[in-house]
Amino acid sequence: MTQHAGSMITFNRPDGQALQGYLAKPEKVAGAPAIVVIQEWWGLNDQIRGVADRLAKSGYLALVPDLYRGKATVEEEEANHLMNGLDFADAASQDVRGAVDHLKTLTNRVGVTGYCMGGALALLAATQIPGLSGVVAWYGLPPLEYIDATKITAPVLGHWGMQDQFFKPEAVDALEKKLQDNKVSVEFHRYLAHHAFANETAVGPGRIAATQYDPVWAQLAWDRSLTFWGKTLWA
Repeated sequence: MTQHAGSMITFNRPDGQALQGYLAKPEKVAGAPAIVVIQEWWGLNDQIRGVADRLAKSGYLALVPDLYRGKATVEEEEANHLMNGLDFADAASQDVRGAVDHLKTLTNRVGVTGYCMGGALALLAATQIPGLSGVVAWYGLPPLEYIDATKITAPVLGHWGMQDQFFKPEAVDALEKKLQDNKVSVEFHRYLAHHAFANETAVGPGRIAATQYDPVWAQLAWDRSLTFWGKTLWA
């Protein structure tokens, strides 16, 4: 197991249910803005904790809500099963909202980011949670009809792989148009990359065939994200 800098905390959803999450803190907590990080379909694993740690090193409070309630997997079939068992509307309006509300007790500047399944949830959360400062979606989007773009007030940054077999370029184009048509501040970047191109564990024989880590694109997308957070969360 990797050593992680953060720790597990408990916070409440709007409906009062308790939920756990992984919280990574920056060196200087006072005045730091915060980001909710939403997992891929694997669960709250080492890799997504590493994303939160990396954000903390960049000066952010980063909280990963445990959407699967303690379960995580490396098996594609089980991950699919866990994801299909997740109530997306509940996860966005309660789990992610609870994480945002908890961070709002520490700072008034909170953003949401997510990867794969979490990218779709980040976009859903943008339609359901008022007062977000920014949203960054990494190669994941929900069905277009689930997105009420009139409800999105936060600027949106998106990173998409043009060789992604799970989320097709045409769907990304349609989402971008929908957001633009509704005057959402949107910035989409497209990379000659496969799904999960920013997940450093998507390498070698254990990875899903349609995923592939790309360190060059991953670094560029990360830098663009930090620039975006710099504009939206430190203003």
